[in-house]
Amino acid sequence: MKHLTLDPDHTQPATRDFPTAATVPDALPDAGETKVHPSVAGGENARLLFVGTATTILEWEGVRLMTDPNFLHAGDHVHLGPGVTGTRRTNPAVDLHDLPRIDLICLSHYHADHFDQHVEASLRRDLPIITTPHAKSHLASASKDPGEAFTAVHDLDFFDECLVGIAGKEAAIKVTGMPGKHVPPGPGGVAGKMNDLLGAVPPTNGWMLELGRGSPASAFRPGYRIYVSGDTLLVPELAEIPTRYPHVDLMLVHLGGTTIPSPSVPLLMVTMDAEQGVKLVQMIGPDLTIPIHYDDYDVFLSPLSDFKKAMEEAGLGDKVVYLDRKDAYRFRVKD
Repeated sequence: MKHLTLDPDHTQPATRDFPTAATVPDALPDAGETKVHPSVAGGENARLLFVGTATTILEWEGVRLMTDPNFLHAGDHVHLGPGVTGTRRTNPAVDLHDLPRIDLICLSHYHADHFDQHVEASLRRDLPIITTPHAKSHLASASKDPGEAFTAVHDLDFFDECLVGIAGKEAAIKVTGMPGKHVPPGPGGVAGKMNDLLGAVPPTNGWMLELGRGSPASAFRPGYRIYVSGDTLLVPELAEIPTRYPHVDLMLVHLGGTTIPSPSVPLLMVTMDAEQGVKLVQMIGPDLTIPIHYDDYDVFLSPLSDFKKAMEEAGLGDKVVYLDRKDAYRFRVKD
């Protein structure tokens, strides 16, 4: 298991180009609406803010963990592969340069709709990032211009673990890479082999985020478990997750049925649609699910309304909370 210690500096901005004369915000903007568990609310001590697309910010024990930072605005474009672009339809809940301190990023894969060009140019180079080996090879590359390489990138492959401690506290976050595949294998693995050749869609991880107590010198005790699916399809490798983690408190599921080159020419679907999303809920069996990554770009074919309908038809309507951008979900991490 790898180890990492966070020592939050409350005067440190998230970006390296933050105006020197400005004061770093000490908090995120107020939530549009704050939601809690529909049946077991009470004693909440942690918060998850939905920024947009796959970007969320988790706050607990004085630290902020951000997933897949994408802060483009409506009308901005991203490159998604050879000859494939996407246009953002929405605005993020907070602008990149209005962020308060961020202590850690979990990046599921090196794709512009999850780590856009402005984010890559602006983020502090010493900001800790946990990501895939493929993404690390780009972010920490020695071939970058001096000062451009990220200096605190930690890579995790499937089921690799990193215990993230918080200086001066027993609290810790255990991050484990979860399996995921952006490209379906297809008959004979043709799609996967073509992607390996072209490098169009990068390798991707999901994450298991366990919030709890412990340190390298003592046994880690999880108090809340969050599974982040990442941009995966419903592939056989995911079946190992519930055998390793029979209880998951919260699942953040990436939906949208992303299609390339576009929904009007849907040659290849690379993220789960509503049907696959419901099957994943049934497979993982989380206490609660929050869908994200569902309508921010014009490459999504499966709307959130399809998922809502499918969850109701599956008798799982009471096992899901829906967040709009800027909404927050509060929950309780047990001691």
